[in-house]
Amino acid sequence: MNGENFCLSEKIVSSSYVRQGSQARRGHEQLIRVLLEQGKCPEEGWSEATIELFLNELAVMDSNNFLGNCGVGEREGRVASSLVAKRHYRLIHGIGRSGDIAAIQPKAAGSSLLNKLTNSVVLDILKLAGVRSAASCFVVPMATGMSLTLCFLTLRHRRPGARYIIWPRIDQKSCFKSMVTAGFEPVVIENVLEGDELRTNLEAVQRKIDELGAENILCLHSTTSCFAPRIPDRLEELAVICAKHNIPHVVNNAYGIQSSKCMHLIQQGARVGRIDAFVQSLDKNFMVPVGGAIIAGFDEDFVEEISKMYPGRASASPSLDVLITLLTLGASGYRKLLSERKELFCHLSQELSALAQQYGERLLHTPHNPISLAMSLSSLQTHGGAITQLGSMLFTRQVSGARVVQMGVEQTISGHTFRGFMSHSESYPYPYLNAASAIGITCDDVALCIKRLDKCLKSLRRETGDSEHVTDPAPLTEVRAKRNLNGLGYLMELRIVFFCS
Repeated sequence: MNGENFCLSEKIVSSSYVRQGSQARRGHEQLIRVLLEQGKCPEEGWSEATIELFLNELAVMDSNNFLGNCGVGEREGRVASSLVAKRHYRLIHGIGRSGDIAAIQPKAAGSSLLNKLTNSVVLDILKLAGVRSAASCFVVPMATGMSLTLCFLTLRHRRPGARYIIWPRIDQKSCFKSMVTAGFEPVVIENVLEGDELRTNLEAVQRKIDELGAENILCLHSTTSCFAPRIPDRLEELAVICAKHNIPHVVNNAYGIQSSKCMHLIQQGARVGRIDAFVQSLDKNFMVPVGGAIIAGFDEDFVEEISKMYPGRASASPSLDVLITLLTLGASGYRKLLSERKELFCHLSQELSALAQQYGERLLHTPHNPISLAMSLSSLQTHGGAITQLGSMLFTRQVSGARVVQMGVEQTISGHTFRGFMSHSESYPYPYLNAASAIGITCDDVALCIKRLDKCLKSLRRETGDSEHVTDPAPLTEVRAKRNLNGLGYLMELRIVFFCS
């Protein structure tokens, strides 16, 4: 209610009670005022009551919610189901206009304000996470692959004669298809093996540029977040090469916001060389439903050019989801999640390493991958379909996200045949199992994963008659981790004891 209505309320209810209610209302409004003034993620998260008040205030600014509105057009924000209306907080018009996803929609001042605020808050989070010199970003209602395609299509207008995209290999179908869908020819650069890690072959990249000619190359398409044993590309060196040859550089940073190392690589690459745009998923980094991504860059004009390439208006759902999430968490809550993820990465690494040793395997040494881990499965390689069976056993036991990778698998995507598919290499020397410590993971997730993986491996060893490789585990496994407690300047040894079953 506004001030006048509060005054009228004093005629009905005690004025002292009304004033108290008015003060409470001003508390909510003060939080909203700061958000509108600063355009930044609030340090502390908001209550659901504040968020719902804010969204309702935005919704009543859209024409479909005007009292007495008379719509005679083909797109008037009509919704047949009240459940659908509630699901979207009656913000029905979406974002943008027919020619520009970032444009203000005259029928929907509230939805337009939502869109602008979301982009501003997300940019603040990108800077908080490590890319401090990012100039602009926008949320797009497409997942990472199609968002990359949008970047490539925008570059086509700048480099109409180019037909190739140089791409250090990563075995993820949507990355490859994003280039093919845009009408370009991917030039696959095989990775080089250094220890257990698969790293960017810089010499091969340089040779391809010399062979094809820089003017014929649309861009270099690099990757940060990836499955071990592949590690993030050498972004700084690639950025320098792109700057030297005046070749655009697009980074697939799919789930890299949650990793300070991935974000540091992007920041450094932009500082020493050239990065035109970096793309990241909403669901993987902010725990919202699939369907949105963030396109960001260091040149505001180029980011705006990408947004204008999007044809038509768009769904506001991804923007709404991520704004609600960030207002709920606040900057401090998101930082806490990032910190917990990093701690649990160390814990998962220790637990997988201990389990691997019990079965004559080892945790592959991939120190440059800050999210994903890989455990060798060499002893299962000689037993036909045992590796595939392990993957099925884990899935049926509700261990999701873990994946097993066999040697020598071939996969053809859009006419290109990948040998050793899923291992990011034509001839990686070991089969392995992947597990990741991603944002939102808990200690219970790690404990259950290790327990069920242990049972699956034991079962497979019994079936294959290969139990001699299994060491007799101690009655309990001790994991010691030294942690810094809240920056107080001292370390405490934490002993976590898990019973093996």
